[in-house]
Amino acid sequence: MFVFFILPKVIINNAVIGAYIGLKRMEQLHDLRVSRIIRLPSPGALKEKLPVGERVAETVAAGRHDVEDILTGKDARLLVIVGPCSIHDVIAAREYARRLSLLRTELQHDLCIMMRVYFEKPRTTIGWKGFINDPHLNDTYDIEHGLFHARQLLLEINEMGVPAATEFLDPISPQYVADLVSWAAIGARTIESQTHRQMASGLSMPVGFKNSTDGRLDVAVDAIHSAMHPHSFLGIDQEGLSSVITTKGNQFGHLVLRGGKKPNYDAQSISSAESWLEKAGLQKSLLVDCSHANSGKKHARQIEVWESILKQKVDGNKSIVGVMIESNLYCGNQPFPEDPGKLKYGVSITDECLSWDETERMLREGAAVVHNLVK
Repeated sequence: MFVFFILPKVIINNAVIGAYIGLKRMEQLHDLRVSRIIRLPSPGALKEKLPVGERVAETVAAGRHDVEDILTGKDARLLVIVGPCSIHDVIAAREYARRLSLLRTELQHDLCIMMRVYFEKPRTTIGWKGFINDPHLNDTYDIEHGLFHARQLLLEINEMGVPAATEFLDPISPQYVADLVSWAAIGARTIESQTHRQMASGLSMPVGFKNSTDGRLDVAVDAIHSAMHPHSFLGIDQEGLSSVITTKGNQFGHLVLRGGKKPNYDAQSISSAESWLEKAGLQKSLLVDCSHANSGKKHARQIEVWESILKQKVDGNKSIVGVMIESNLYCGNQPFPEDPGKLKYGVSITDECLSWDETERMLREGAAVVHNLVK
């Protein structure tokens, strides 16, 4: 009897010890460089809290339709995507949107104006990654807060009748906000990424692909081709569960010229881009970024790019269908990181921006120039 009772204890103890050793081994393999994991609400849960109303749905859908018509030549207006380099202050963004709403209505027969609403910022090395990632500007990375207030701001902007444009950087964030976006970009640092090409193939709005940071067009052309085709890849569904996402392909991909080692908005560069698209069998539709390498990141030089584009349009260019302008309430930018309480209101904390007054004057003058071209 003594032996009968001892053996199970030995067996049980060995099993416990074996399980403990196995667990310790797993700990040596799993999340070694992860300091924490915070579970977020699902996209569906956030949308229940911040649902789309009728006015918002009309703005988003109409904005997407307008861009599609401009890309295919059915709408002769010039697409203008204008707004802050990045959103860091929702109060200033609302004020900008209110002003833009009035100007959009005033110039609607000549320009199709959308607001640049960028919540994610790609970094070459390190730095502030945008409002969704760090909404409090203090390295607390309150992403749940960022997603909530990003969606809320998009609802408010669309409610004003202003369609929104953004760049998608993280492949998960579109599930939370893409239903409120009328135009999207894949940036110069991510167009070679298979993940972003696959994501673009399933987005519900037209997508602009920027040329690479060194100015190459071939990678952007390849990205447009890739996104036109169906893909299957890992993602999350509206409940936040890991899923296989299968897409239909996006037929409204187009090239965005943002400059590289040198600007590429001049007539010769535009002609070269047209040739690239024609050889690839793609629609010759170009959007020119007036900022970034085309302006040397100097806000005032965006006006030179704008004037060159207008002249090329007057001279008969048909391939340039739109422009992007970085603009804020006040011009320039300000140093960051900085104590958020010391930041100047309405001034960019990333790239330099034109002031509202400069922007308003530019767009009014531009509308007058293209007026006869739209008829």
